[in-house]
Amino acid sequence: MTEEKLKVLFLCTGNSARSIMAEALLQKMGQNQFEAYSAGSIPKGYVNPFAIEVLKANNFNTDMFRSKSWDEFEGGDAPKLDFVFTVCDNAANELCPIWAGHPISAHWGIEDPDNPKLSDDEQRTLFQSTYRQLEHRIKIFTDLSFNNLDSSSLQKELDDIGKIKLD
Repeated sequence: MTEEKLKVLFLCTGNSARSIMAEALLQKMGQNQFEAYSAGSIPKGYVNPFAIEVLKANNFNTDMFRSKSWDEFEGGDAPKLDFVFTVCDNAANELCPIWAGHPISAHWGIEDPDNPKLSDDEQRTLFQSTYRQLEHRIKIFTDLSFNNLDSSSLQKELDDIGKIKLD
């Protein structure tokens, strides 16, 4: 594609858990090749404490993560995106803005781990599972040979990644 870093936006409705964890993982796992962002259609305005806990337990500095609107990625000042991935079903079904750069998009839906009806321990387990699922998918994504894939093959690979489930 290009010698500069590929820009990837992860979307979720609230931008407080899944998309934040995906942003963190790609920043770490693809640091030489990718620039990661996250946003939400209706951002909660805070990062879920369980997401912060899981990231810290996996040696992430969480100071820079914040819940933000996808509006920050529209307009002339927005980064030219190469990829946009939705990680929740709600965001996948929403009418998204027109992104600068006409990025390739795919849906990587993962069940929402934020369930206040569950105990803290049960939520921690769900957040850890979500983290592992995202980590697995992002590892596959970062291992793709982008220069050897035409656009339809790349789209198929990205769609297939979104179907991968860990046991």
